[in-house]
Amino acid sequence: MGDTTDRTGATIPAGDDLDRILAKLRPLVGYKVKKALGFATPDWEDIVNEVLMQASEKIVSGEFRGESTIGTFVYTITSRRIIDHIRRKSRILRDAPEAGFLPDPHEEVERREQVELLLEAIRKLKPRHREALELFYLKELPREEVARRMGISPAKVSEWANYAKKVLRKIMAG
Repeated sequence: MGDTTDRTGATIPAGDDLDRILAKLRPLVGYKVKKALGFATPDWEDIVNEVLMQASEKIVSGEFRGESTIGTFVYTITSRRIIDHIRRKSRILRDAPEAGFLPDPHEEVERREQVELLLEAIRKLKPRHREALELFYLKELPREEVARRMGISPAKVSEWANYAKKVLRKIMAG
């Protein structure tokens, strides 16, 4: 593939010449990308390759009209790819959950231990107190319904459920 000329008569490189020019620009593009995104950014090489591939495609397809130098043309593409990358990353960060909403592993372990202690304490309750507690608080049945199911008065339901809560508090505290 031979070189072509633009409308002003300037030579636009093709083939090996284009590859050589882009190879010379690679370190400059890499430096600009790393400087803009941070030297620790792992995506910098992908962006550099994307820039050089896009520049090559645009030059070969004739989109590069030769109104500027190839260096300026590649610099413009580099700047746009950096901006695109930053926008993509900020969109991802915007959609990610906030750190405050992530559970603390220590709190999670502590909560599990508390749940185990509570379950053990519930097992220690008398069956009638456990049933009153379960129907009234866990299944959220009306007091009258719990009384009907257990064959006791609504006042007794409240008494047994409150007694069960009191015993559980005492077991959990001590």
